[in-house]
Amino acid sequence: MRVLVTGGASGLGAAVAEAVHEAGGTPLVLDKVAPRVGKFELVDLADGRAAERAVRTLAGDGLDAVVTAAGIDRCGTLADVPAEEWEQVVRVNLLGTAAVVRAALPFLDRGRVVTVASTLGLRAVSDATAYCASKFGVVGFTRALAVETAGRVGVTLVIPGGMRTSFFDDRAEQYKPGDTAKLNPPERVADAILFALRQPWGAELRELVVAHAEEPSWP
Repeated sequence: MRVLVTGGASGLGAAVAEAVHEAGGTPLVLDKVAPRVGKFELVDLADGRAAERAVRTLAGDGLDAVVTAAGIDRCGTLADVPAEEWEQVVRVNLLGTAAVVRAALPFLDRGRVVTVASTLGLRAVSDATAYCASKFGVVGFTRALAVETAGRVGVTLVIPGGMRTSFFDDRAEQYKPGDTAKLNPPERVADAILFALRQPWGAELRELVVAHAEEPSWP
């Protein structure tokens, strides 16, 4: 199984790449730094055309699946977050997702696409307008893609709650989860993604919510 993974050098993406590797597959990673496992192309997903070229480079021998796990955030009110930083979140999370999927579709012969949104793609909170806008967009993009490619490409939307990764490390203290926060390890979400990838052709897991049982962001 050849699986293209965005953001495969850290966090959920790294957990997915390692799960694919451990299952005997080949992770093909797009990221800004080298991953621990898999083949690799250096790329900034904020640059859609560069992302498309990187996909074509890695996908030369075909693809079985794509998992768009890359994501960034910039917390703060709309008035306080600089416009370029706000728009960068949307470029990476939403436009980068669309660019990668667009470039991968010609290589997916009855393959699968798994996009990663967030519980904040369904529930809005203050000081997260960029992240919510991008992840609400991923939800809409994925649902429309599933209709568009029905019968040709399997499409699954994964909606994780908070995960215990380095995602929160560069935030101001007020935006970091506390030590007692109920967060899933990313490996649990990666297992759910691998389960979706292993479904027989014609069986679709359209949407999966994976959250800690006591995490307050869901529902």
